[in-house]
Formats: sequence, C-alpha cells, structure tokens
Amino acid sequence: MLQDRAKIFVQAGAGGDGAVSFRREAHVPRGGPDGGDGGRGGDVVLVCDPSLRDLGHFRGRAHFRAARGGHGEGSNRHGASPGPLEVPLPPGTLVEDPVHEVTYDLRAAGQRALVARGGSGGRGNRHFTTPTRQAPRFAERGLAGEEGWIELRLKLLADAGLVGLPNAGKSSLLARLTRAQPRVADYPFTTLEPVLGVLDAGERQLVLADIPGLIEGAHEGAGLGHDFLAHVERTRLLVHVLDLAPVDGSDPVSNHATVEAELAGHRAGLERLPRVLCLSKADLVPDEDARAAAAAWRERLGEAVLEVLVTSAATGSGLDELTSAILGAVPVDPAPAAELGAHDVDTPAWHRVYRPGRGESFAVEATGERAFRVTGADLEQLLARHDLANPDALRYLEERLRGMGVIRALEAAGFEPGDDVEIAGTVFDLDPGAPLR
Repeated sequence: MLQDRAKIFVQAGAGGDGAVSFRREAHVPRGGPDGGDGGRGGDVVLVCDPSLRDLGHFRGRAHFRAARGGHGEGSNRHGASPGPLEVPLPPGTLVEDPVHEVTYDLRAAGQRALVARGGSGGRGNRHFTTPTRQAPRFAERGLAGEEGWIELRLKLLADAGLVGLPNAGKSSLLARLTRAQPRVADYPFTTLEPVLGVLDAGERQLVLADIPGLIEGAHEGAGLGHDFLAHVERTRLLVHVLDLAPVDGSDPVSNHATVEAELAGHRAGLERLPRVLCLSKADLVPDEDARAAAAAWRERLGEAVLEVLVTSAATGSGLDELTSAILGAVPVDPAPAAELGAHDVDTPAWHRVYRPGRGESFAVEATGERAFRVTGADLEQLLARHDLANPDALRYLEERLRGMGVIRALEAAGFEPGDDVEIAGTVFDLDPGAPLR
C-alpha cells in the first residue's frame, strides 16, 4: 500500500562545550588561557529525493538525531562541527513544521528544508579574559539543538489525474496509455492506491495518475476517495472517466454529477482545473449510441470541458485522440502553484523566515515573601551555558545579570539582599554585594 503519511521526530545535535585550558610550556613564563571553542551541533535537513515514491521507509524508523558538536580542547583547538543529517523525502511531500511554524513544500529534486538547527558551541575560557580576570577558570557549555515532531503528507506529482467512479475503466486506460501495470478487475475498488504511469509521446513525457474511485461522500470520509483526493491537487489536468453503459444500470449523468460534487467538496480548487471527459468502454455499446452520447455531453457541458472523447481500452479506439488531448491541455512549462490548486499555506522549501530579535528581555515577579522569579529566554540560555557549581562562573553570571539590568529590576520590585531569586528553575540566595551562591 502507498504510504502517504508519516510523523517523525527530529533532533538537531547539541553544541560542544568550550574548554578550560592554560598554556604551559617551557620558557613561556606567562602562558595564558587557551581553551578552544566547542563545535556547532549538526542540523536536520529534509531533502527531496526523486528516487523515492512514498513515505514507506519511515515505517521502521521515526526518530532522526544529528550528531553533536565536538568539545573544545587546549592550545586553542576547536571542536568539530558535524555536517547536517539529511532525511530523504519523495517529491510532492508537504512538511508541517511546528518548530518554526511553517509548511514546506518539497517538489523539485534537491530541494532542502532545514527543520531543526543544531545548538551553538560554547566558548573556551580564552574568551573571558579581562584586565581584572586574567586566568578565567570557566568556559561555556554548548546549547541543545532544536527538536520536535514533524508531520509529513505526500501529494503525488502528476501532470494529469484520472478520476471517476469505481469500475469506470480508469486502470484499463492507464495500462493502455502508459507502461503502468495496475490491477484490473470487474468489481468496484480494484484500485486501492494511486498508480502512476508515464505517457511517452517521443519528444515529451507526462505522468498520469490513476486515482482510486470516488463515491458519494468521499470528501467526507466515505470509501477510499477521501484518502486520495489530495493526490489530484497537484495535477494540471483532470481526465474524468465516465462509463458509457454502467453494468449496475446507474445513470451516467448522475454518476458524472457525483464525482464532480466530490471534487468540489474537497475545497482545494479541483473544480477549477481544466478537464477532459473520457467516455469509456465504447466497445460495449453500438457506435451510433457512443457518438450520440458524446454529442449530448458536448452540448450539456459546453465550455466546462476541453474535449469529450469516446474511448475503449479493449480495442484501443480513441486512445490516440485522448493522448493528443492530454498533451495539448498540459502546458510544457509548469504552471505557478496558484494555478495548480495548491493550498495558500504551501511555502517553497528555500524560503527564509526573519523574526525580530528578542533582545535581552526578561520579567520579574514576586512569588512570595522575600521570593522572586525572573523569566526570559536569554536568561535561561545564559544559565544553561554555565556550570553553576563553579565559583568563577557564578561571579561572571552576576556581572552579566547586573549588565542586563536584572539586579536593578529586582530592586525596583522590592528585592533586598538575601532574598531568594529563581532563574530558569534554579533558586539563588542573591546578594548584589557578594558572589552568587
């Protein structure tokens, strides 16, 4: 079965830690700090791979974790930054990325989408040297990489889609027009998944898709059509295959209206796509009846269809005309996404998102008697980078808090030396006149 949906967990690599090191060599009396920086963690990148046809390769693997950055070393040696972890996807995959609140649309081979960015590496102790702190005995830790669940949805990329009721003859037509080998039988729902075939016209090739039969209520979940209606959204032409003389005695006019109603009910612009009406199984009715039916349908539909053709997969009658109609209706150059019925939320994979900087924003609130809490993304990141058990690191943190205005904001909120201050889940007995502890 075609696997057209998957959910995967992606985790970028954490950054490597900076090193605490001092240069110690003979005849070098003043060897200063020389701790190298940690490497950046690996990113997770989705790549459009035309060799794949569905999302079945995710059945046995749902977690993808990139490598972490290497730790810094002495002698100013930096940790290694690993390359990105590439996750291949078939063309036509929509990626719902809640981490960055964006939808990627991978259509062309080689398109890439960065879905999890690796954590930055920590700086070595050489970066913290000042005139009053000439031998820093602390370094930064690397930050964790981004992570989250990603939803994948495949929408087949086909130039033309064959639609119609079950047993209308779509699979037989696809088999005769292309080299595809779909299952063909005289009972409903022979086709249980979309089948692709290549229509080879010598100087040009088109991809045709046989979409499983649509029944009344398909867009609401009835039958098989609900699962596969999305696969015709990317087509540039619909070939509505209509049985001239249904064996169940149903009315072709009513059958045509049922399929058209389901296409419109899907609300993806399918009703606006150009279409060709293909009257199939002409070998089962007299020639004059087939010609009369075609004339009646041309009068009934008018400009709503490009052409009305009578075909027979059994005898090959009308297949050349159908091939010419498909080639003539599908432009050589791909149409813009808006003309293909694509969702407005679709976003090219190479887009960039720019967000305003957070700045050093934080908030101070009283949580009880002589107790305060300070929140802010920058503060949490600052504490995550340092070892709170290291006295030198604590002194540096207090310098940063003072420089960011946190101490001033606490005092404005009623803070007094000795009060408890919670930052990023850690409670400090903060005394601005003494080191953090």
